[in-house]
Amino acid sequence: MPKPYSREFRDDVVRVARNREPGVTIEQIAKDFGIHTMTLQKGLQRAATDVGDKPGQTRTEAAELHEVRKPIRLLEQENEVLRRAAAYLSQANLPGKGSTRS
Repeated sequence: MPKPYSREFRDDVVRVARNREPGVTIEQIAKDFGIHTMTLQKGLQRAATDVGDKPGQTRTEAAELHEVRKPIRLLEQENEVLRRAAAYLSQANLPGKGSTRS
């Protein structure tokens, strides 16, 4: 698996591509930086979304959403543990099961 490019490198390549001179192609810029053309195109699409030129979720919004979902996942896991414990304990307290004493 190839090593991911740093955020700074990706941002620099996208900035160069967005500010390119007329006649300079995306393919040429990608070749000059040693990256795949599709990598640069995806970066340009992401940048267009981030600056509001294109509708969609920005990187900032995605990061915020990821941070908000962490505690939700933790609470869901805790809820599942409690649900299973309650089910186990309710089965253990049924008459005639679990205990041999009368």
